[in-house]
Amino acid sequence: MSSPRSNVRWLTLGLIITLIVINYIDRSAVSYTVEPLTEAFGITKSQYGLISSAFSIGYMVFAFLAGPLVDRYGARRTLLVGVALWSVVTALTPVAGSFAGLFLARIVLGAGEGPGFPAATRTVSRWLPQSERGTALAMIGGVAVAGSLLIGGPVVTQLIAGLGWRGMFWFLAVLGVLWFAAAWALLKNTPEEHPKVSEAERAHIATGQREEERTSSGRVEWRPVLTNRNLWIIAIGYFAWGFIFWGFMYWLPDYLSTEYDLGVTDVGMFAIAPWAAGIVGALIGGVLTDRVFQRTGSPRTRLTIMGVALLLSGAALIPIFTAPSLTVSVVFISLGVGIGFVTGGIWWVAAIDAAPSQPGLAAGFADAAFASSGIVAPSAMGYIVTTTDSFSSGFVLMTGLAVIGALALLVLPRRTGPADQPPSRVPDPESTRVS
Repeated sequence: MSSPRSNVRWLTLGLIITLIVINYIDRSAVSYTVEPLTEAFGITKSQYGLISSAFSIGYMVFAFLAGPLVDRYGARRTLLVGVALWSVVTALTPVAGSFAGLFLARIVLGAGEGPGFPAATRTVSRWLPQSERGTALAMIGGVAVAGSLLIGGPVVTQLIAGLGWRGMFWFLAVLGVLWFAAAWALLKNTPEEHPKVSEAERAHIATGQREEERTSSGRVEWRPVLTNRNLWIIAIGYFAWGFIFWGFMYWLPDYLSTEYDLGVTDVGMFAIAPWAAGIVGALIGGVLTDRVFQRTGSPRTRLTIMGVALLLSGAALIPIFTAPSLTVSVVFISLGVGIGFVTGGIWWVAAIDAAPSQPGLAAGFADAAFASSGIVAPSAMGYIVTTTDSFSSGFVLMTGLAVIGALALLVLPRRTGPADQPPSRVPDPESTRVS
């Protein structure tokens, strides 16, 4: 009689989700400290925009470099090094002392957090069959991200109220240390390395995986990735969504505060609406992409789902700059973010589809495009606010980029080739197990 299927893959997924929650609370916490930072270190709002962009400089470089590192050395080692680095930098941020110190700290923080999603994608491709990846990566790239920002506002503002803004950063550093300890004990690169994974679960994980995913040697091959048409299309779309995401992540609190004269606690409460919508959108996107894939067997349908969602997300922002008010802004920013988060985890599913033998490198390539929008968006928004004394032009730019990204995803993808072939099937003993 076969052994029952264990569920260690969901424990592994839970560790990665927890990591992403801590990751995003860390990176977004600075957006709630604009006033104390400007007072303590003598920086302007334009310089704050540059500090926000500095994070994405380190993030973009190391998200891209982390891909081959993850494929070569495994997700576990890469994540442990990254978490150790970002926890130290988070603890040092309150004593950075100047604009230059903060700028450097944010670059290093981005470098530490850069490997997160390439490593998460590698973990999912090794721990889950294709039929479970849409939901899993929606949890990681959508629910965890939106959820961290949903709770991040109230949590961070309450921490600031109780511990001071410096104490808030130190508290977040401790959370990173606690995750490091848990991952050291529980996180493994593959099911074969984990002693608690049953034979039935190993066979289930192999179901739906491609041969190159199971047998990849870890050797880095740049040319197939850099010449992959669908990966470049994913990168264009991800940049467009990233501009919307980063723009709101770094500037939504200040927008609500300056445009509608809200206090920090009220800002924290109003700011949760878009990220609550993001959780709903991410869940819808994960379930939708898995169901469509199970019915069609075509990974290309994921690009279609992303393109439609991105187009609707951009369209939802139009009322914010045509008929602005607090109610209109909160409702339609929430709609735009929520619909955008339908794509939340699909970017990495699509990246695995495009380059299944090198999931870390493919995810790093896509994530670098996302990070590059994180360099452009905060600085562009800061420049627009400084020169026009308004956020409207920034919202117009978000809408325009969303249309461009959506058209790329809907019109340009390669229609035939390995990425459009259904995966090989491995019999799942759990479905035929005799009691």
